[in-house]
Amino acid sequence: MIDVLVVGGGPAGLATAIRCALAGLQVTVAEPRAAPIDKACGEGLMPAAVARLQAIGVHPAGRPFRGIRYLDASHRADALFRRDHGLGVRRTALHAALTQRAAQLAIPVLPVRIAEFVQHADRVTAADIEARYLVAADGLHSSIRRACTLDAPPARHPRFGLRRHYRIAPWTDLVEVYWSLGAEAYVTPVADDLVGVAVLGASSADFDSRLAAFPALRERLAAAEPVGGVRGAGPLRQNVRHRVSASVLLVGDASGYIDALTGEGISVSLAQAAALVECLQAGRVADYEYAWRRVSRKSRLLTTGLLWSRHSSLLAPRIVPAAQYLPRLFTSIVNHIAAA
Repeated sequence: MIDVLVVGGGPAGLATAIRCALAGLQVTVAEPRAAPIDKACGEGLMPAAVARLQAIGVHPAGRPFRGIRYLDASHRADALFRRDHGLGVRRTALHAALTQRAAQLAIPVLPVRIAEFVQHADRVTAADIEARYLVAADGLHSSIRRACTLDAPPARHPRFGLRRHYRIAPWTDLVEVYWSLGAEAYVTPVADDLVGVAVLGASSADFDSRLAAFPALRERLAAAEPVGGVRGAGPLRQNVRHRVSASVLLVGDASGYIDALTGEGISVSLAQAAALVECLQAGRVADYEYAWRRVSRKSRLLTTGLLWSRHSSLLAPRIVPAAQYLPRLFTSIVNHIAAA
C-alpha cells in the first residue's frame, strides 16, 4: 500500500506529488493523457507562483513580466510588481517542467483514468491501487469530487474562457488586460516571438467573435499568425461544499474555483498542494479544510470582489478608470494578488 494516490497529472496534481515525494511519502500519479498536457489558461505565473515552483525544484522556461496593465477604450493603468517578477509560460512548458521534476524524483505516473474508488476504514482502493489517501486533482469538472457528492449548486452567472497563441513579438513586458462590456482579454508574453491571448466572459461565441469586442487588440493582432488551435474551458466557477471526504482530499481546480479574473490560479493551487502535504505529514487530514481556506482566502476575497464589480452595471465601466485615477490603490491590489 502506498501513502498517496494522486488522480490527475496537471500542475496541481504533479506539484502535490512532488511535495509528497520531498516529504518522504510514497506517491503515485494516475493520468491517462500523455505529457505535456495543454489547457486553456492565461499562462501568466504571478511572482508567488514562480517562487513556489522554485521551492520544489521546478524552473520552467518563459518570458518575465514586471506587472499588469488594464485598458479599456479610453483609459490605461499600469501596476508594477514591487518585488520579483512574474513569468509568462506556455502551459505545455510548465507541464513539461513539472513532469521532468517528477521523473527526477522517480514518481510513478500511470496511464490510467480513475473515476471510481472504494473507501475503507484505513485506505482507498482505485484501479487496483491501495493508498492511505486519494488526492483528487482532476480539474474543474472533477469526477472524484462528483463521486464524493461534494458539488454545490452552480453559479448564477457562468463564465467561459478561450485561449489562442499568436506569432508576434511582445510589445510590452506587462500582462495586458483589455476590458469591454461583459468580457476581458488577457495578453501574456510567453516567448520572444509569441503571445497568448485568453478571452473570458459569459458568451459562448467563438474566439474571433469574442476578440471583436476589443478593437484595439484585434487591430494589433491583425497581421500576426495564429499558432495552434483554440483551447476552451468552463463554466469557470465551481462551488464545492468541502475539500475533505474521509480519506479523499481535493486540490487545485477540483477543490473549487471562482474565476480566472485575477490570474493567480496556479499560485493558489501550489499553495494548496503545500498545505495538503503538511496536513498529511502531520496526520491531521481533517485540518486540510481549514488550511485550504487559509491559503486561498486572499485570492477568494479579491476575485469575488472584482467579479461582483464586474457584474454590476454601475461599477463595471468604472473599473479601469478607477485603476487609472487611483494608481496607488491599483498597484497595491495587484501586489496583493502577486503575493497570493
